[in-house]
Amino acid sequence: MSQFWSDLVQQLDPYVPGEQPQDHQYIKLNTNENPYPPSPEVAKAIQGFPLDSLRRYPDPESSDLRKALAGYFSLEPNQIFIGNGSDEVLAHSYQAFFSGRDPILFPDISYSFYPAYCSLYQIKYRSIALDKKLCVDVSDYRGTNGGIIIPNPNAPTGIALSLDAIRELLQNTTSVVIVDEAYVDFGAESALSLIADFPNLLVIQTFSKSRSLAGMRLGYALGQPELIEGLNRVKNSFNSYPVDCLASAAAIASLKDEAWFQQCRDRIISTRGWLEIALTDLAFKVYPSASNFLFVQHASFPAHDLHQKLKKAGILVRYFNLPRIDNCLRITIGSKNECGRLIEALKQIL
Repeated sequence: MSQFWSDLVQQLDPYVPGEQPQDHQYIKLNTNENPYPPSPEVAKAIQGFPLDSLRRYPDPESSDLRKALAGYFSLEPNQIFIGNGSDEVLAHSYQAFFSGRDPILFPDISYSFYPAYCSLYQIKYRSIALDKKLCVDVSDYRGTNGGIIIPNPNAPTGIALSLDAIRELLQNTTSVVIVDEAYVDFGAESALSLIADFPNLLVIQTFSKSRSLAGMRLGYALGQPELIEGLNRVKNSFNSYPVDCLASAAAIASLKDEAWFQQCRDRIISTRGWLEIALTDLAFKVYPSASNFLFVQHASFPAHDLHQKLKKAGILVRYFNLPRIDNCLRITIGSKNECGRLIEALKQIL
C-alpha cells in the first residue's frame, strides 16, 4: 500500500496471471499456450518486413488486418475491431457498453479478469452460479441487467454452450451480450452466424490460442457497425495505435495459411482425447472440454498438493484457490510428448 495510490487503486484486486518462470525449464501446461509454432508464413512475413517502416506509426485503423479478417469471416471491415490482445478489446467493451446503472452478469466460475475490470471501471456486477455440473444455464441470465458476458467455451472448465443456447440468451435480453470466444476453435460453435440477427451481440476472439501468436498480443471483436464504432470511440480516447506493424503482418500471414491452422488444431484436439482417457485411467474426473485444456479432479489426491508435486517434477499446471474448484486442476493440452511426460509424472506421484 502506498500513500501515493488513489482510493480506486487501493481497492483493486488485480488479475493474477499464470506463472511464466524465467529461471527454470518447465513443461508449461498452465497458461493455455499453443504447443506448436505459428505458420511458417508468419516467420516469412516478419523476416521480410521492411525495417524502415518501423519509424512510422502504424495504421490506427489496422485496415489491412481488418480487411483480412472481413474476408475470412465473410463480414465487412466496419464490423471488426482490432486490439492489443482480446483483454484490451474486453476492457474497451466495458467502457463502451456497460453504464453501471444495472449490474452486468457473468458466470461465478470463469475468467477472473471479468470482476477485475468491474473494479477498475467501477461497474456493478452479479456473478451467476454455474450448475452442479459446472455448466452455464442461460435461463439464469434473464431479467434486468446492464450487460452479459458469456465465455464460450468457459474457462477454466472448458465446457461449451450450444449455438441454440446463445440464441436463447440473445432473444431474452436487450442489453449488450459479449460472447468471449478465446477457445472457440477447439470444438465449440461460434456465435458469428448470429451477428446479422442481433445488433446487441459482440463476439470477441484472439490470435493467442489457436493461431499460436500469444506473444504478439492481438485480439478482435466482431459485431454490427454500431457496436464497433463504440469500441473505436473508446480506443481513440485512450490509444489510437494499439496494434504494431509486425503483429498485424504476422496475423495476416497466419490467416492465409488455413492448412497449418487446421493441422495444429486437429493435433491438439487429438491429444486432448488421448489425455482425457489417460487421466481417467488414473482416477481423475475429467470435465467435458471444447478447449485446449482439461479441467480435472482426482478421486482422492488433493489438487493443491498435486499441483506442488508436479511443479517439483518440472511440470506446471494451473491451480485455482477458489470456492467450488479448489480441488481441481486445469491442464493445458501440450504436445503429445509433453502430455506423455505429464502422465508418467502423475503415475509416480499417485
